[in-house]
Amino acid sequence: LNLCSKNKINPLIGSAGVSAVPMAARVSNKVGLESDAQNFLLMHAMGPNVAGVIGSAIAAGVMLKYVLAM
Repeated sequence: LNLCSKNKINPLIGSAGVSAVPMAARVSNKVGLESDAQNFLLMHAMGPNVAGVIGSAIAAGVMLKYVLAM
């Protein structure tokens, strides 16, 4: 899926994009550490984690706008 960049992207970062703060980021970090003990992903995983929370809040606001407009 990474066609535009020559750099590799760790697929575990994408799994942290759900709104389960901070558990999804911790799980991504733990799985990364099992693969490579020098792999510290917690802070990198928190970025998409917080973005998932913001996206959920925006989606909820849009849905409420349309439901209350009926």
